[in-house]
Amino acid sequence: MLDPYIPLVLMLALALAFTVFSVAIAPLVGPRRYNRAKLDAYECGIEPSPQPVMGGGRMPVAYYLTAMMFILFDIEMVFLFPYAVSADMLGMYGVVAVVLFIVTFGLADIYVWRRGGFDWN
Repeated sequence: MLDPYIPLVLMLALALAFTVFSVAIAPLVGPRRYNRAKLDAYECGIEPSPQPVMGGGRMPVAYYLTAMMFILFDIEMVFLFPYAVSADMLGMYGVVAVVLFIVTFGLADIYVWRRGGFDWN
């Protein structure tokens, strides 16, 4: 009865074993060359500073909008691929659902555009 799930369970067990093994063995076989630069905070390749550089400690909203755009486009593609594969089987219900989906993401894109997320200055 559960025979079709045996390969899935074996694959999950193999993935779990590999993960545990990799995490456990890394400190033992990894390099141990520590220096001050490796122990300092990493800020996207910029030299870390004790004080915030811009605007009294506030991060520019463009960082968050870039992340939001990535998530929006990523989710949009993940949900549109299955629709593209089975569009003929869904009929008019599928067309309405995808139009509502695209309109929702279009509103999110308009929000990002209005907040200046597409201005790369």
